[in-house]
Amino acid sequence: MKFVRPVAAKAQFLVEEARRRWAAFGDLWRRSLQLRVVVSTLALSSAVVFVLGMVLQMQITNQLLATKEEAAVRQAKASQQLIQSDLVGLNPGPDSVQTRFTSAINKLAVGSSGTDATTAGAGAFEPVLADGLASTSARVPSVGPLDDVPRGLREMVENGGEGTQIHTVQRAGQPTTLYVVGLPMSTTARSMQLYLIFPLAAEQSTAEVVQSTLVVGGVVLLMLLALIANLVTRQVVRPVRQAAEVAERFADGTLHERMHVVGEDDVARLAESFNEMAESIQAQFKQLEEFGQLQRRFTSDVSHELRTPLTTVRMAADVLHASREQFPAGLARSTELLVDELDRFESLLGDLLEISRLDAGVEELTAEQVDIRVLARRAHDSVRAIAATANSPVVMDLPDEELIAELDSRRVERILRNLLANAIDHGEGHPVELTMRGNDDAVAMTVRDHGVGLRQGEAELVFSRFWRADPSRNRRTGGTGLGLSISLEDARLHGGWLEAWGEPGHGAVFRLTLPRRHGEELRESPLPLAPAIESVPVAVVAETLVAEQPEEVELTPEEITWQPAEPVDGVPDEVSEEVR
Repeated sequence: MKFVRPVAAKAQFLVEEARRRWAAFGDLWRRSLQLRVVVSTLALSSAVVFVLGMVLQMQITNQLLATKEEAAVRQAKASQQLIQSDLVGLNPGPDSVQTRFTSAINKLAVGSSGTDATTAGAGAFEPVLADGLASTSARVPSVGPLDDVPRGLREMVENGGEGTQIHTVQRAGQPTTLYVVGLPMSTTARSMQLYLIFPLAAEQSTAEVVQSTLVVGGVVLLMLLALIANLVTRQVVRPVRQAAEVAERFADGTLHERMHVVGEDDVARLAESFNEMAESIQAQFKQLEEFGQLQRRFTSDVSHELRTPLTTVRMAADVLHASREQFPAGLARSTELLVDELDRFESLLGDLLEISRLDAGVEELTAEQVDIRVLARRAHDSVRAIAATANSPVVMDLPDEELIAELDSRRVERILRNLLANAIDHGEGHPVELTMRGNDDAVAMTVRDHGVGLRQGEAELVFSRFWRADPSRNRRTGGTGLGLSISLEDARLHGGWLEAWGEPGHGAVFRLTLPRRHGEELRESPLPLAPAIESVPVAVVAETLVAEQPEEVELTPEEITWQPAEPVDGVPDEVSEEVR
């Protein structure tokens, strides 16, 4: 057992290493166009070279055998004619047959040295003479290695036929391939057989040389093809990679990046088109930047310039409002409307100045350790009056223990106040739910209403300045239309997220996620953005929440009626219209 564990550990290590290398190769395969082209070229070229090598080897081998066969048959015919006369009138005695066979074989050995042009390609051979009349006896009279002649060929020749056969025998413990030609030797006295045995060692050696040459040539050809494919692909891929690098730097904000234009080919035209596009985008960015600066400057200047006349008008309105009891009823009501609209105007100017400072990048965070539950309660207290007016109670689900985070309490409280006011205004008289959770890295707060909700695509638009989901709907809170935009910028200053979700008929959810320590990067939120869609009435859900969290809800019986608020007499609809 003590030897099995190291082997198993080694095997597991090898398997893991193979998986890691395979995964690395897979990543490289997906990222590198050059690698895919080179490997594909090698694969296809290997198949072509393999098929071509097999065809060439078969053709060469068949040609060698065909040449050998023709020369061997011619040599056999010539040998037959050479010894035909010596075997005529052969006596039937065994000694006489053996002597005449030996004499004929010696004549063949002498005659083969003077081979003519027709038999020059046959090469060395071993002659065999056998007595056909004695084929049925235990021992056949013969001269030469008769045992190397295949039995099937011997039977064919003994029956008067001619034939050839390739045969392999064992000689000196090694397999030897032979090419055997058999011819009948017809005489007046008896039937005999002549066999010529041609070793194919030279042809085998030639075939092996051809095979090794084809293998080496194929490998060298594949290496050359890989090198050529790599060079050709690199010429195409390198400009594409340079274009990708330039595009990445351009996307990162280096707008002066341009591609080098070399030549007049397709890559050069691509570089020219990219440079023209980059110049156009840079010019448009410059125009947008100038327009944005002009817009921010205009907003800031108008906001500051309106401060002085607004202060004067505010003083006059306060004097009129203080003396409204001395005025007729209609004039007194107009004085109250004037003060209310001045309050809204001051709030709008304050939001415009805040937006101007955020756009200018001069805002700074005053981060401190704060219990976020305290900020949630403050935000709830600030919207209690409008919640009572709208008959939309705020149900808070806060942790039982302290939830400390390093943040700017003023900005976070403003975000929560804006989200609650927005939810109350769009809640259609239903409860508004504020939920808070946290983990080791982040804290999250969701504000949900059960009103009309958001249509598809509106979740990205709700944070736009002065955007309205439904311009025809009356508003109750008197917002400026910049609250969600300012809240989004405040969340970004903290390094956090402010996201929206909504569906028609199911209300909307706004989720604020902040890091618990200033400067850390967020990875996930402790709360989901999209809630589970309930199948029970909203009133039942609200009652359940109130029953589960009585310590966090400060509601009066009048606030739980959830009836639509009655319009204020004397206030025209145009005055109550406001931008979300």
